[in-house]
Amino acid sequence: MPHAEKSDVEGGAAVLTRPIEDGQIASTVASGLARMLAPRSIAIAGASPDAKTMGGAVLANVVRFGFTGPVHLISPTRDAIDGRPCLKSCDDLPEGVDAVVLNVPRAAILPAVEACARRGVGGVIVFASGFAEAGEEGRQEQQAIAHRCREAGLALLGPNCLGFVNYAAGIALSFEPMQPVAALRTRTVAVVAQSGATAAGMRAAMQGRGVSVSMSVATGNEAVVTASDLIDVIVAGRSASAIALYAEQIREPAAFLAAARRARAARIPVVLLHPGRSRRGQAAAQSHTGAMVGDYALMKSAVENEAVVTVATMDEMLDTVAMLHRFPEPPQGRLAIVTNSGAIRGMGFDFAEDIGLDLADISAATRARIATALPEGMEIDNPLDVGTTGFVSGAIFGASTAAMLADPAVGGVLLALAGGAPPQQRAKAEAVIPEAVGAAKPVAMAIIGDEAPLDPEFVAAMRESETPLFRSPERAMRAFAAVGRYADALAAANDRTPAATGLDGWAAPGVKPEYLGKDFLRRIGVRVPEGGLAVTVEQALEIAARIGFPVVLKAQAAALSHKSDMGGVILNLADEAALRAGWTRLIANVGGVRLDGVLVEQMSAPGLEMIVGARHHAEWGPSILVGLGGVLTEALDATILLPADIGHARAVDRIRTMRGAKLLDTFRGRPARDVDAVADVVVRLGAAMRAGIGIEEIDINPLMVHAAGEGAVALDALLVTGTPQS
Repeated sequence: MPHAEKSDVEGGAAVLTRPIEDGQIASTVASGLARMLAPRSIAIAGASPDAKTMGGAVLANVVRFGFTGPVHLISPTRDAIDGRPCLKSCDDLPEGVDAVVLNVPRAAILPAVEACARRGVGGVIVFASGFAEAGEEGRQEQQAIAHRCREAGLALLGPNCLGFVNYAAGIALSFEPMQPVAALRTRTVAVVAQSGATAAGMRAAMQGRGVSVSMSVATGNEAVVTASDLIDVIVAGRSASAIALYAEQIREPAAFLAAARRARAARIPVVLLHPGRSRRGQAAAQSHTGAMVGDYALMKSAVENEAVVTVATMDEMLDTVAMLHRFPEPPQGRLAIVTNSGAIRGMGFDFAEDIGLDLADISAATRARIATALPEGMEIDNPLDVGTTGFVSGAIFGASTAAMLADPAVGGVLLALAGGAPPQQRAKAEAVIPEAVGAAKPVAMAIIGDEAPLDPEFVAAMRESETPLFRSPERAMRAFAAVGRYADALAAANDRTPAATGLDGWAAPGVKPEYLGKDFLRRIGVRVPEGGLAVTVEQALEIAARIGFPVVLKAQAAALSHKSDMGGVILNLADEAALRAGWTRLIANVGGVRLDGVLVEQMSAPGLEMIVGARHHAEWGPSILVGLGGVLTEALDATILLPADIGHARAVDRIRTMRGAKLLDTFRGRPARDVDAVADVVVRLGAAMRAGIGIEEIDINPLMVHAAGEGAVALDALLVTGTPQS
């Protein structure tokens, strides 16, 4: 049965914001989760009259929020609490309670879950710790509880969690003391975090800066209910304008990516803070929630491909959410900055370059329009310094903002300002707010001065209009950079290449010798050197005569994936005599290894050595790595990870952001390299990885990249296959 809107619910408990059909949400626990988050009836096991205890704190929250639906208290030792009768166990509950708080010891959780399943409960919240985060015994116990919940279709939040608050539904089922809010704005944020303390901090920080939070959920160990389930419920109910997510591990990556796609389609931004970029960060996450931490770079590439905005710090999370909840559909374009300080202007140039934030090249028409509002002779540029004009009249800030917003090259406007006295602050708000309220492009203001107090009327006006207000231009610029990434991701959402078709798999899995790998590359359109496989020196001479000297000889066997280490590669053989001598030396070097033959190929012309590799991850699927070859890959960390369905134009853009990408352009007398050819290899490998023929790994190392327009050649290839996908 679908849940009703707030006006249709007896007792005043609201659902998220609109009816949710259970079939809308792709999760086996969706119906129970929706019931639990917006309950008509609740129960508290382990209830207490003492608000200083966990059970008492939950009950105090329920009372404080004015929940008017049935509240069932469960206590084996009390007959009543504050005049409310107590049940002795979960088995005494009436049929169909929506949400049950299990504030009971770890050992009592499984029996309580069994009882809730028998009574048709929608969902349970488990505070207890000592499960997967504590070791193998706890992990097994958690798995047993989760298995029973899934069998019964029972949503379970936790264990090891803080619970949740749903301001829209008027309910807080948490032991953290909470206060209801007077009213929610039209635009709201939903907070989802595996860490309870982090969820509380994110919620408080957003509310402190005037952002309306519709709900805050701490998911803990995510034994049953995951971040993916919550994203789906929030998106299906349209219960937030943006989702702020802190995840120490993304469980069930395929489900998460599907939920992210649905959020993207609904234009509800998901902003993700995920620790684990460092080894110690990974270890901390694992000890906290019992997470099986995966590869951060792989995760980041996959989720960003579905328009999830990844951020590196909590400040960046809060700032980006403040922007995107207000402007959830930002257009593509570059940043324009308006300031009243030459110092801020100069630092703006520097910091934009530091963080890779592109500033808009404003048009001549925009410059002319701005010039009419400024004294003659002032420099019109971006960042724009209006000088002392703004201290006389705040109108210049509105006029310059309007001019910048009208420029097609501009994707957003930041007013980075010295605030001035209270009347000057109010004048800035009066001039800018009308432009910001009517804008489709993001507009924000940053007033320097750190924690120095601002005029209360100015702050109130900015908050009432929901125009993002910062105290640091640098923080604002980082947020604009994140907004720009989101705008680019939305624009590229359909720029994806299809999987390759018509390709055959392999009869047996395993490592394939280089000649088979290159044969496959040739079939998918990746250029390889001219040559062929020889089993005798005479055949090698015939091939060399056909392709021309100089040539290279390479021993071929599945066991020789690192053939150079054994002397299995002989380079630069200039004539017949050199080839015969090289053949003899190669055979001696590889000793008793049984060869399929010897690959005879043309020596490559010099170029820039790069690597392109593809991997298939069991959970995240395929991805493509591109990097500079040789020692530069490790010494400079000169690699970038790309999604396997990336389109050609997007691949070119991403490759040019790689560390060391200057080597791809004209450099010290060397010509610019054929980046289009590298992108073509990326696209072809990505399509092949998704063809369902069981490719686990493809390595091209090196890919010799020639001058622009001259292409790229795969000089070596490693192919590893598994069982073809059904």
